[in-house]
Amino acid sequence: MLILTADDAKFMRVNLGNILKKLGHETLEAENGQDAVEKYQENKPDLVTMDITMPEMDGLEAVKEIKKIDPNAKIVMVSAMGQKEMVLEAIQSGAMDFVVKPFQEDRIREVLDKVN
Repeated sequence: MLILTADDAKFMRVNLGNILKKLGHETLEAENGQDAVEKYQENKPDLVTMDITMPEMDGLEAVKEIKKIDPNAKIVMVSAMGQKEMVLEAIQSGAMDFVVKPFQEDRIREVLDKVN
């Protein structure tokens, strides 16, 4: 599975990417929402993990833009603790699930199983 990881923090993209690769997946990285939308259009990944708070275009707006491109896009939100309202808004916008930072490999595996 090709997974696009969108997060403005490089260490978070690397951390999640390492977990995904360990689980047998290919990864792409995006450093903000606009970058994520462009990479989605170019690569049509099987899944997107999307941080909420990013510069240029936040994750909520990026979810809406990706869903305009592909209403069937599979998107999982990634958030820090305390962003419950934003996570709910993201799910209403079309995200399938969410993962709380810091990542736990078991939770990542669970989400991947759920969205497949």
